[in-house]
Amino acid sequence: MKGGFSVQLIHRDSPNSPFYNPTETPFQQLHKAFQRSFHRVNHFYPKSKASQETPQSVISSNQGEYLVKYSIGTPPFEVIGIADTGSDLVWSQCKPCDQCYNQKSPLFDPSKSSTYKPVSCYSRVCGLVGETSCHSDSDSSCEYTISYGDGSHSEGTLAFDTLTLDSTTGLEWTLLDIPIGCGVNNAGTFDSQGSGIVGLGGGVVSLITQIGPSIDFKFSYCLVPMSESKTTSKLNFGKNAVVAGPGTVSTPIITGSVETFYYLRLEGMSVGTKRIELLDDSTISNVTDGNIIIDSGTTLTLLPQSFYSKLESAVASRIILERVNSTNEILSLCYKSTPNSVIEVPPVTAHFTGADVVLNSLNTFVSVSEEVSCFAFAPIATGSIFGNIAQINHLVGYDFVKKTVSFKPTDCTKI
Repeated sequence: MKGGFSVQLIHRDSPNSPFYNPTETPFQQLHKAFQRSFHRVNHFYPKSKASQETPQSVISSNQGEYLVKYSIGTPPFEVIGIADTGSDLVWSQCKPCDQCYNQKSPLFDPSKSSTYKPVSCYSRVCGLVGETSCHSDSDSSCEYTISYGDGSHSEGTLAFDTLTLDSTTGLEWTLLDIPIGCGVNNAGTFDSQGSGIVGLGGGVVSLITQIGPSIDFKFSYCLVPMSESKTTSKLNFGKNAVVAGPGTVSTPIITGSVETFYYLRLEGMSVGTKRIELLDDSTISNVTDGNIIIDSGTTLTLLPQSFYSKLESAVASRIILERVNSTNEILSLCYKSTPNSVIEVPPVTAHFTGADVVLNSLNTFVSVSEEVSCFAFAPIATGSIFGNIAQINHLVGYDFVKKTVSFKPTDCTKI
């Protein structure tokens, strides 16, 4: 597979998504996405040492915002999973299901795949996945359990099987012997249209790590604007994932307490020429540590309370519009606007170590109703997340050889 390939990345609220609900307005969909942003914090910032040691136990299910189609087994059986840069294991509901959530599409039947091979309890892979066990001496297959912070869970057999991805060129890319979870006891807040999770995190059993050598340890994505319905976002691998050329800036991926998550160091932010320092904030314990997680599955950008207050004040001081209260009670800096209007705001620059990422109004404001647009940032008590609105129309590349994340301003509808 040396070279590169790309697959479609479908926003869960897009008309192209099986999760799409035509009875909901775009603003109702956004409100739910905002709520998921705050639920997502538990995914990244566990409060107990125990949950830090088993990162899968704190993941909130079904919080990912983007979906990817793929196939399991031989012959290939198509499923749809939530693409999650904040988790590792690829898992799907499987037959025979002891207790599964309602899934409208057919379930994967491992007995019909000639390449399905249960992982032995004594293999190294078995010890790398959260909580695993063996039921008896006669049954040596590795059984996994993933329990999520909202009470959801997935349990089943860990196995190796073939994964097939349909590239945007129409070609199929076949990935052999990928560890997958074949879930037979799954329950919680999972959507009936989805089959499970596709883990794109930095942990040892993630899809990215497993296929790392064949994709030169690189992947990238380019997220189209939320209002775009004619084109989809792209998830790129290998040569297709290289981010380079004029305008490209790069910042180190910093090793954190959980290897799954992509920690960066945000030094401050500027509104126009006014810079606000984050590393002086009392909430930051060590300026050499990563202090923010970049995540494609979180809608808003969430920042420490005191820093956010300074940022909001700086933005508000530069906008001459009628300020209004938002009905969603989540975003506090809102202005009266007209449908599809663009609020004239100064650029907001995120100063990561070695990389200044310039955000325009598309990245900083979002329409929450026909008449109101709000600042797409919010305060949070614990941790920080650089969300997907801030990443729109940037080619965002992850390079595990250089251990960097790169950003390049890009019209994602044209790639």
